[in-house]
Amino acid sequence: MYDLIIIGSGPAGLAAAQQLNRKGHYVTVFEKENGLGGLLRYGIPNFKLNKNIIDRRMAQLIEEGIEFKTNTEVGKDISGKEIMSNYDAVCIAIGAGHPRDIKPEGRNLKGIHFAMEFLIQQNKRLGGEPVDPAEEIHAGGKNVVIIGGGDTGADCLGTSLRQGARQVVQMEILPEPPVKRAASTPWPMWPLQLRVSSSHKEGGLRRWSVATRELVGEQGVVKALRAVEVEWVTPDQGGRPVMREKPGTEFIVEADLVLLAMGFLHLEHGPLVKDLDLKLDPRGNLVVDADHMTSHPGVFAAGDAETGASLVVRAIDRGRRAAERIDAFLGKR
Repeated sequence: MYDLIIIGSGPAGLAAAQQLNRKGHYVTVFEKENGLGGLLRYGIPNFKLNKNIIDRRMAQLIEEGIEFKTNTEVGKDISGKEIMSNYDAVCIAIGAGHPRDIKPEGRNLKGIHFAMEFLIQQNKRLGGEPVDPAEEIHAGGKNVVIIGGGDTGADCLGTSLRQGARQVVQMEILPEPPVKRAASTPWPMWPLQLRVSSSHKEGGLRRWSVATRELVGEQGVVKALRAVEVEWVTPDQGGRPVMREKPGTEFIVEADLVLLAMGFLHLEHGPLVKDLDLKLDPRGNLVVDADHMTSHPGVFAAGDAETGASLVVRAIDRGRRAAERIDAFLGKR
């Protein structure tokens, strides 16, 4: 038996922890937040995932013998070098938390936040965790603009409506997909097709092929968003479509709260990455070999931290695969 540490209690981390525990190892999971579950608990709204499901799974894993340490950020509260001296192997499963940003004029105005800041706060609020009034982000009575047309944006829309927003507009820079699967993406490819979530059925306005030009404020606080319609044109020589603004289509949307929901780039390049001197690929993800090992011997990675932002089911699969490789690595010692 070996002592192992999993950093992060999201889908990949929990999957790896369970598999390694069942192979007879002593497993400790470190989580920086107060609650367990990572993205499942703090990123997905309650109206899409009842947190009782997570609590039930946590109770099962604790009963199986896995140890959890919350409110502990590895690299900050405990150094990477310290964990390497106290554990036989490490698996980093902290997700891809670095969000994609935009830099139009007015980006520094108050009232502009990343989607996860908004969603995490709401999940903490509903879970009974305190939210600092000085840092509170709430859509009640406000004109909300969401930049980004994906699932995270839809989650922001549904949450804004539940908080009592006056108006919610979700904007996407890409064209509106067809209602039925596009011929250009036949099975088994991921279909190019319009997706309508339960949040969209509850209200709000969706706009497609729209680019943000400027964020307009008063006394340092955002009050409106200036945008323009765009079109995507395929060059004569072929290749990827190029975005062009459509002359005369500028418009302004009232905005007391702007939420940036354009996806995630890579894991946070914080103290943990620097402390262990972990190599990163050109996209900013952890470099791993075929055995899920990073550039630091004995340190492995699983899930979005090594693949980039993806699906929960893929993170679970990567966590299980990493567990197999970690067990094999320890068997050779």
